[in-house]
Amino acid sequence: MFPEYDVIVVGAGHAGCEAAASSANLGSRVLLVTMNMNTIAQMSCNPAMGGVAKGQIVREVDALGGYSGIVTDKTMIQFRMLNKSKGPAMWSPRAQSDRMLFAAEWRMMLEQTPNLDFWQDMVSGLLIKDGRAIGVRTGMGLDIKGKSVVLTNGTFLNGIIHVGEKQFGGGRAAEKAATGITEQLVELGFESGRMKTGTPPRIDGRSLDYTKMEEQPGDENPEKFSYTETPKLLKQRPCHITYTNLEVHEILKEGFDKSPMFTGRIQGLGPRYCPSVEDKVNRFADKDRHQIFVEPEGWDTVEMYVNGFSTSLPEEVQYKAIRKIEGFENVRMFRPGYAIEYDYFPPTQLTHTLETKLVKNLFFAGQINGTTGYEEAACQGLMAGINAHLAVREESPLIIGRAEGYIGVLIDDLITKGTDEPYRMFTSRAEYRILLRQDNADIRLTPLGHKLGLASDARLERVKDKVRIAAEIQKYFKNEGVSADLVNPLLEEQGTATVSQKTKLLALLSRPQIDLPMLRRQLPELNEYLNQFDNEFVEQAEIAMKYEGYIEKEHQMAEKIGKLDEFRIIDNFDFNKITSLSIEARQKLTKVKPSTLGQASRISGVSPSDISVLMVYMGR
Repeated sequence: MFPEYDVIVVGAGHAGCEAAASSANLGSRVLLVTMNMNTIAQMSCNPAMGGVAKGQIVREVDALGGYSGIVTDKTMIQFRMLNKSKGPAMWSPRAQSDRMLFAAEWRMMLEQTPNLDFWQDMVSGLLIKDGRAIGVRTGMGLDIKGKSVVLTNGTFLNGIIHVGEKQFGGGRAAEKAATGITEQLVELGFESGRMKTGTPPRIDGRSLDYTKMEEQPGDENPEKFSYTETPKLLKQRPCHITYTNLEVHEILKEGFDKSPMFTGRIQGLGPRYCPSVEDKVNRFADKDRHQIFVEPEGWDTVEMYVNGFSTSLPEEVQYKAIRKIEGFENVRMFRPGYAIEYDYFPPTQLTHTLETKLVKNLFFAGQINGTTGYEEAACQGLMAGINAHLAVREESPLIIGRAEGYIGVLIDDLITKGTDEPYRMFTSRAEYRILLRQDNADIRLTPLGHKLGLASDARLERVKDKVRIAAEIQKYFKNEGVSADLVNPLLEEQGTATVSQKTKLLALLSRPQIDLPMLRRQLPELNEYLNQFDNEFVEQAEIAMKYEGYIEKEHQMAEKIGKLDEFRIIDNFDFNKITSLSIEARQKLTKVKPSTLGQASRISGVSPSDISVLMVYMGR
């Protein structure tokens, strides 16, 4: 009934979709197995993509040839560039999406991808022979052969949904849990754990009073995620902001004795940076209010997402409390919020390719690795799909370094440090964030995507144009001078020292008080010159000039620290025989099995002196 596939992807969430698309586009014969064909690329929680550091990840996925950025651009209803008041390393794109259109667009793109087949069934186990994954067994009792398997099970592995004192099996509201895989993997020697996440109630937007809330519109000139020719957003839907209050908090506290979080019925840890509303009230008892974002689920639906009110309290407590929020006095609820607890596998059991150390050609991506978020899942799926394809063909794997992308930071963090709570990406996790900006993801990663065969020739040419034109603009600023009488009025206005003679444009732009829009308004000739180029290319040149010293310093630091990653550690190296290493270092190194000295240096508990010992031992 089935041919032998090159790659079998289990699960059709954000990780599974990217894994299936990337491996199929590279030429592998791929089967995507999902429990429900109607929930492919479902936005299980908030209807949004991007955000702080997450937006950078979506841009990187797009630069490598993934689909998430394209789908987001085609289905977004609002776009905002966050942190615009800060430096460009912090700028992060975020889009509200139409939930139903998002899933429909993803499915359509997958169906139009050659080499990709679908099968609706639950995977209950893996077929393994001689320590290698050779296929999957389904709930219908079918054995499907494959040369590699990518597990992207999301929250479905032995998932339990909690609403107050009620609990029932499920991987998502109204969808059953997946069983069998965890038990088999544990039997094979894998370590598993439990994690928890949650979602807020969904409510009827027609029952809200928006006049009592702050409107949050999209950007005046909305940008995009994808570097391809996706459509520009011409109209937008606003979001709204309101707040909880002390009355809301008191009602929530009434339900604490029935909360699965506080009574110990939930064992897994939840996301630290996206806590439930009861957790916020409990942990931040000094706060008399918390922000609530009211986000539309799409262009035409009245369903609203109550961002900031994630909860697993009894539904009657949720309803009573939410009606005390300003603007929610007459709210009608579509469904209550809930918490979900599920199995994951500590990611220290993986290599940098996301292949498991115990079973060859078996890859994990997404929440099974302890991460949270669509974007974190998507980039892992993309990398697992690429590396599964390369493994089947016995070609060199694709590994992105920490100085090359947030994707590299995320994967290195996971497999080197592990996680016991849902891992979320932040700009602060990247030591080279000035290099890893959202505006230059194409420059950093499109050549890699093109070399693989995922990014087209046209994409690469556009990147080359961007680099060339940015360099041309920088040269113009270094060579062109402007007379004192033309520029001094602007300098006086901005409270910075005036000049007495003709001054190069670069020297003026380098001043902290001066930015490019100011110079363009003051100098018509400069404005005319820059008008011939895309804004994206001009922005690239401005950042390069404005932050030249910082960027150069970070490049040097990355190069220096990156040298440790050039020193390979042989497979199955016995760290216990080096008695001059600390006991903790020997234990941690033996568990993680780092592949380079650089990775070893990032393991918690391994000190610089331990690295020095390793360097001496390895003949540094």
